[in-house]
Amino acid sequence: MKATRKLQALGQSLWLDNITRCLLVDGTLACYRDEYDVTGLTSNPSIFLKAIRDTAAYDMDIAKPADPTLTDEALFFSLAIKDLTQAAGLFLPVHQKTDGVDGWVSLEVSPWLAEDAVGTVAAAKRLHASADCPNLFIKIPGTAIGLVAIEEAIFAGVPINVTLLFSREQYVEAANAYWRGLARRRDAGLDLHVASVASLFVSRWDTAITGEVPFGLRNRLGVAVAKQTYGAYRERMSHPMWHELSEAGASSQRLLWASTGVKSRELSPGYYVEALAAPDTINTVPEATLLAFATHGELISVMREDGGNADPVLADFAHAGIDVAALAARLQREGVASFRQAWTELMQAIADKRTPD
Repeated sequence: MKATRKLQALGQSLWLDNITRCLLVDGTLACYRDEYDVTGLTSNPSIFLKAIRDTAAYDMDIAKPADPTLTDEALFFSLAIKDLTQAAGLFLPVHQKTDGVDGWVSLEVSPWLAEDAVGTVAAAKRLHASADCPNLFIKIPGTAIGLVAIEEAIFAGVPINVTLLFSREQYVEAANAYWRGLARRRDAGLDLHVASVASLFVSRWDTAITGEVPFGLRNRLGVAVAKQTYGAYRERMSHPMWHELSEAGASSQRLLWASTGVKSRELSPGYYVEALAAPDTINTVPEATLLAFATHGELISVMREDGGNADPVLADFAHAGIDVAALAARLQREGVASFRQAWTELMQAIADKRTPD
C-alpha cells in the first residue's frame, strides 16, 4: 500500500499546500488527487504571490480584466476565487462522500485586516458569498482580534480555517471561539453544520531556534508542540460541551498540521509527515514534500492520543532556555507580518501587470 494511502487509512487527510492555475490546467492537481490521495488544498498570500508574479498564467486576466474598474485587491480575489472554485470542484466528490468533513480548499482574507475584527468578518462573509462554493474555507488568523472575528464568522455560518496557530494554548483559544460561535447558533435556532479546521504551524518552531539549542534537541520542538496540541485536541472530543454541540448537529473542528515542509538539510523530506501521522487530523504539504513522501515515505508510528513524550521534551527545551509561550507569540506576530509583506508584494505584482511597460 502506498504511504499516502496508509495515512488515509489511518484517518489523516493529506492536503496540498499550493495552488496555481498551471496545476489546474495541466491536470497535475487531479493527478495528485487520484495518485497520491490528496483530498484538499490550502492557499495563502505567499502562495498566490509566487503563482501570479512568477508565471504568465494570469497575465491576460490581469491586463484585460472583465471589469476594468476593479481595484487591485478585488481583481486578485476574482482570480483567486476562480482558481479555488475550480479546485474545489475536483474535491467535491470527497466532500460530499464525507458529509463535509473532507474535500476543502481555503482562501485567506487580507492580512491587513488582522487588527480589524469587524472588517475581517465583513470580508469573510463577502468572499464566501462571492465564491458560492460549498467546500471553501475562509482563512482568519488565530490572533486575539482574529478570535473575535472567528466566533462572529462561525455564528454567521461561514466555514473557517483558523490559521497561524503555534501552540496548544493558541489552539485551545481558537477551538473555544469555534464552540462559542456554534453555541450562539444553537441558541438562535440555527443549523450547527458549520465546518472549521484549526491550523497549527510546525516547522517554523525549529527554524526559529536554529543554533540556540544543543544538537540533541535540534528539529524536535515543532513535533513536540504538535504532540502536546494533539493531546488537547483529543481531550476536547470528550468534553461535555462538545457532546452537547455534537448532539445538536455540530461538526468537529479538525486539527490541521501546517508548515510541514522541511527547512533543514539534516532532515529527510518527509520528516514532519512521518512524525505527525495521527487519526482525525489533516496534513497540508508542499508539492516537493508530497512527492518525496509518496515515493520514499513510510508510516513509522502513530501519534498517541495523549501526545506521547511531548512534555518531557518540552521540559528539555525549557531547561535549554527556550520560552515556548513567548516564542509562540513571536511566531504568530511574525506570521502576520510575513503574510502582510507577501500581500503588499502581491498587490504590486498585480499593479505592474495591469500597466506593463
